[in-house]
Amino acid sequence: MRLLLAEDEKALSSALQVILKHNNYSVDAVYNGQEAYDYIMAGVYDGVILDVMMPKMDGFTVLSKIRSEGCDVPVIMLTAKSETDDKINGLDLGADDYLAKPFDTKELLARIRAITRRKSEAVSTDVIYGDCTLNSLNYELSSGGGSVKLQNKEYQIMELLMANQKSIISAELMMEKIWGYDTDTEISVVWVNISYLRKKLGQIGSKVSIKAVRNQGYTLEYSE
Repeated sequence: MRLLLAEDEKALSSALQVILKHNNYSVDAVYNGQEAYDYIMAGVYDGVILDVMMPKMDGFTVLSKIRSEGCDVPVIMLTAKSETDDKINGLDLGADDYLAKPFDTKELLARIRAITRRKSEAVSTDVIYGDCTLNSLNYELSSGGGSVKLQNKEYQIMELLMANQKSIISAELMMEKIWGYDTDTEISVVWVNISYLRKKLGQIGSKVSIKAVRNQGYTLEYSE
């Protein structure tokens, strides 16, 4: 499961990232409302934890904008405000749940499980491009020639490419979205994972390939 955490208090964000990753979630962290909006609209997330009081754009505005543009990703509003009117405002704008600070992390995890479970029951878990199908529940990539299990980072790269089929995704953007802003990991890890994905596409006999565009990044191609 892939989550976006939008929380401007960096100490709290760091603590939540550790807890979420320990519970097998992949997490992207952003620290203002504009970044939250950009990431939600550009990525594929199973859920969003969205703080209300953030710089550049508050959480209510982010939520209103993504809902008006047809994005139905499950959202938990996270805030120091516990007044009933604020909760009603968030829920009316399309939030799936609302949690006031301070909170027990076990309760947050339970609420995440609830909203992502409802979402997975309502929609298909498959992403399709060409003759390839990517399953978000079991991380399997399949084609007419068989199926193969992807590792976590391989899955996230393939998901990003398949969700942006007509776009060129730079290695730098992959690092930012998958490994995070503050990672010490070398960018060569992207090249290594792309190499693994190419081999696995070959293993399942897919006609989908990952094309490198010089000085720009990577995109998917399908040869019929």
